[in-house]
Amino acid sequence: MNYEGKIYRPWPEAESVLIQTTLGCSNNKCTFCNMFRDKRFRIRPLDEVCADIDELRRYYPVARSVFLIDGNVMAARTDYLLAVLEKVRATFPECEQIALYASLNDIIRKQPADLRALVDAGVSLAYTGLESGDPVVLERIKKGMTREHVIEGMAMAKDAGLNVLLSFIFGLGGRHRSREHITATTELLNMVQPEEMAPMALAIQPGTELEAEVRSGEFVLPTPMQLLEEEAYLLENLDDFPTYYWGDHGNNVVPQKGWLPQHRELFLKRVQGAMLNHPMARQEELRTFAW
Repeated sequence: MNYEGKIYRPWPEAESVLIQTTLGCSNNKCTFCNMFRDKRFRIRPLDEVCADIDELRRYYPVARSVFLIDGNVMAARTDYLLAVLEKVRATFPECEQIALYASLNDIIRKQPADLRALVDAGVSLAYTGLESGDPVVLERIKKGMTREHVIEGMAMAKDAGLNVLLSFIFGLGGRHRSREHITATTELLNMVQPEEMAPMALAIQPGTELEAEVRSGEFVLPTPMQLLEEEAYLLENLDDFPTYYWGDHGNNVVPQKGWLPQHRELFLKRVQGAMLNHPMARQEELRTFAW
């Protein structure tokens, strides 16, 4: 395969065939992320992508799930994406799900008819980073996105029938803005009601701007207890809308996944138990691990 640079995919896509459609990230400025620092964002030539799809068919006699990488695939033109999707469906007729990375800003830039066309062509799930609902945190991390963008983008996705998985980060407010971060994030999740959500514990990535802020003291790491308190607040205050909770990221103190609100009480009891008994809850400083 002709994969370029480091390759990332969400952990729920572990069994998916990966098709590199874009290179890098169209924002690539977030202070906490170094995933695509080695690449300049660009759209791969269609003939190269189609050649990769043909080669993948030789490696995978059966492919039930396909994931389009790199970051912000939705930034590509709609006609280009439709051509890629047509090739995927022709090559892998057994495929049951096609998902991709997408910024909510990129969704906003699409016309409603374009989004509906992508859904009709097979896109069933978009992974997008919310990170935080707190305007102060969003500005600090240089996300290039506001709460208003989130609300508009999620409304457009729902109107088009596009399911969205929103990921966000426990602890991203640091030690001194933990409550504001989780309160605003929970409030925004209740407003937009994503079909799926994926909370992750903060992990400081080597070489990032956030790592430099930690070293200088500008950003004070939260305690593990604060991460648990944030998850407890989230579970206690989410409205009863149906969503799948991908809380099993490897950095989370209490890995757990399942449907909400059905499993709310179970998940909350596990978090509360960890607050009392988990050895990490007694630590004064969060120990982070690279992705």
